[in-house]
Amino acid sequence: MSPGQPLRAAPRARTDVVPIRMSATPTIWHRVDAALARVRPHRRALSLAVDGVVVALAWNLTYLFRLGFERWWSARGEHDLWIMLGVVAAYLAAFQLAGIPRGMWRFTGFGDQRRIALACVGAGAACALVIRAAGLVEVPRAVLALHPFVTLVGVSLVRLSYRMLYEHARERIAGGGPPRRALVIGAGEAARLLLAGIRGQGWTVLGLLDDDPAKQGAQVAGVPVIGPIATLAQPETRTGATHLIFAIPTARGARRREIFDLAAATGLPLLTVPSAAELREGGGRIDRLRDLEPEDLLGREPVVLDEAGIGQTLAGKTVLITGAGGSIGAELCRRVARYGPARLVLYELGEFNLYAIEQELGERFPHIPLVRLIGDVKDLEHLRATFAKWKPQVVFHAAAYKHVPLMEEDDNAWACVRNNVLGTWHAALAAAEHGAERFVLISTDKAVRPTSVMGASKRAAELVIASLVAAHPRTRFMAVRFGNVLGSSGSVIPKFKAQIAKGGPVTVTHPDMVRYFMTIPEASRLVLQAAAIGESGQVLVLDMGEPVRILDLARQMIRLAGRRDDEVPIAFTGLRPGEKLVEELLADADETLPTTAAPLRVARLDRQGAPVAPLLAWLRDAAPARPPAVAEVRRWLATVVAGFGAAPPPAGRDAPAGEGAAKAWGGAAFP
Repeated sequence: MSPGQPLRAAPRARTDVVPIRMSATPTIWHRVDAALARVRPHRRALSLAVDGVVVALAWNLTYLFRLGFERWWSARGEHDLWIMLGVVAAYLAAFQLAGIPRGMWRFTGFGDQRRIALACVGAGAACALVIRAAGLVEVPRAVLALHPFVTLVGVSLVRLSYRMLYEHARERIAGGGPPRRALVIGAGEAARLLLAGIRGQGWTVLGLLDDDPAKQGAQVAGVPVIGPIATLAQPETRTGATHLIFAIPTARGARRREIFDLAAATGLPLLTVPSAAELREGGGRIDRLRDLEPEDLLGREPVVLDEAGIGQTLAGKTVLITGAGGSIGAELCRRVARYGPARLVLYELGEFNLYAIEQELGERFPHIPLVRLIGDVKDLEHLRATFAKWKPQVVFHAAAYKHVPLMEEDDNAWACVRNNVLGTWHAALAAAEHGAERFVLISTDKAVRPTSVMGASKRAAELVIASLVAAHPRTRFMAVRFGNVLGSSGSVIPKFKAQIAKGGPVTVTHPDMVRYFMTIPEASRLVLQAAAIGESGQVLVLDMGEPVRILDLARQMIRLAGRRDDEVPIAFTGLRPGEKLVEELLADADETLPTTAAPLRVARLDRQGAPVAPLLAWLRDAAPARPPAVAEVRRWLATVVAGFGAAPPPAGRDAPAGEGAAKAWGGAAFP
């Protein structure tokens, strides 16, 4: 089959294993494990108490063995009760000196048994000497001789029985794996469904936490609601727990972050059920727990999309996506496919990336024809041939180089500008020449007052499509500006995760660096909304809330991984070439207008600046074999991008940007 031939992938058999679902009612073994976990923090006092009872029982059993049933009680002296209490005290003192109460019964081994034997023999010998020296002849010598050994058997048997009970409970619950005991945050419908599923996966739920007063003291599927969420801060609430599970998928904003901060302070690993959006889109089941991701911390209200408008824009149309195998491009492919396009053209330079997204789409959307094309946006003739053959009506241009420090190096700066500027020109020109209805450029907040080659190249790309508006009125050219996309290639999040897994250090550029963040799904929704409502020469921007301090994000990730701050050090590396402390989404000259989607605003691209034609000619004609130095690349970008090449704005100038942006969404113009 040729690379350009439409592909209809056959449905694939599902290979995922659905976990066995058990009854929501806890089994006897869940109850036993929960009870053992509850008493474990008091093991020293309980160990002494149980051992004292065993010593007393051994004293009486020894009398029974020596005197028989007829005389084991009647033949004792009148002071025998006090003697027995003294013997018990002596044994407990010996146990305490030997450190026996500190041992954990579920891990009892040879070392513990040796200490118990020495303590019993020592205490028995001391008691025998004192009793004989005191002239208490009514105590038989056989009792004094046998009692230490009967006590040793009794104390050892209690510990062995406990270990057998513990291991059998774990075997029945988790197949012998490590114990997983959770406190569940939330006692609503999500918690009820969660409890019905996770017991079959080896979990013991110790209790639920919920702020609803009506639920306090109640039970959900046999598990008690033990208090409000704030009681997580109390150590006694967390007794025996190995994990926390967040089961309030509808919680958002400040309340969500407040709960996560409280959970992070406990030092316990935090898992979560799928979010409300994931459940709506079929991306997970309520009992499929996952690690908390940094994007969960954003907790913003979902963007309300114009579903009808997006459907009208995409349904039955041929849609082409450049950079289709990248993090943003792949998510765009998934979301576009939901609206039923007539054909999806995947244009990607990386062979493996193209293969991966094609395989996924073929399985999830077997009814949609796929065109898989290896192509480079810098190859204008190949783009023209592609557009002439497939006639795409909607084009999403996601192919770009975006790693800021990497693009500041000599050879890479040239490659970055050719790909991001010349590639955008080629894709937009081919789209216009062949009658595309819409062309959407994926831009970035780094295009605003850029200090880096990457940011300036994206600003130049915005100006490139703005220059085509008048000459090609049949095609709508628009751009979408993103903040930092969590989980995308080059994102700081995967790096932080890997560093935490290694034990650190976690490298942070600067303690005062802040960034706007959005998730990959948010980014893809924004692009689709732009395609539906955008007009030529516009850029669509999402209200991204308050900027996040990178240092705070790093600390939060360390805590949410169940590690303490002192376990994983943080190292500051300093600003790298091209980086700014604070990013912006809009420049002062960008005029903004509201849209029908409340969190979204449209900014009209500032068309001031020199024409882009000389820059494009230089990029086209320069010899790729001898790439210009980064200084020359920056000089050429400065001819198009106003202000580029000047020193970055001081921190005082950048710092208020977040406040200004936040105020702007209330209806006022951006500063």
